[in-house]
Amino acid sequence: MSRIGKLPIPIPSGVVVTIGEDNTVGVKGPKGQLSQKIHRDITVTREGEALLVARTAETKEQRSMHGLYRTLISNMVTGVTAGFEKILLLEGVGYRAQVEGKKLTLNVGYSHPVIVEAPEGIEFISNTPARVAVRGIDKQRVGAVAADIRIARKAEPYHGKGIRYEGERIRRKEGKSGKKK
Repeated sequence: MSRIGKLPIPIPSGVVVTIGEDNTVGVKGPKGQLSQKIHRDITVTREGEALLVARTAETKEQRSMHGLYRTLISNMVTGVTAGFEKILLLEGVGYRAQVEGKKLTLNVGYSHPVIVEAPEGIEFISNTPARVAVRGIDKQRVGAVAADIRIARKAEPYHGKGIRYEGERIRRKEGKSGKKK
């Protein structure tokens, strides 16, 4: 039995979970609604104020999908109640971010600013010029948008300049020594 898959998913008050005939799980809460199509070999049942995820057989494929779909459903419940956030830090002289409506403008050392449009369900927040928060209810989408922003100027190992996640450590490298042979 999957250690993650066998755990029940608690449903907080204010969250409505629907399990469709075509094995689609829908979650609606105070921040929005999400849905996920579940593989036909995985079953989702509701018991009281919790959801249980089970598999129909013990094949390798079904064992691997068991924990995956339990985590996806759990992330949907968390997303519609609390939401997800990724924080990006800009390090470098003149590196700054500015939010204007649904657009994020990054000045990260190029001759032109990099403009990123916020997709549906994603919000950019920048309290300081060197810090950007990417918020949303879909964990996968928040992570993908944050990764796209980071690609604009990934932190480099010699000076540490660039865009990095909060809490990420950049391994610093030593530069040229300048010694003659």
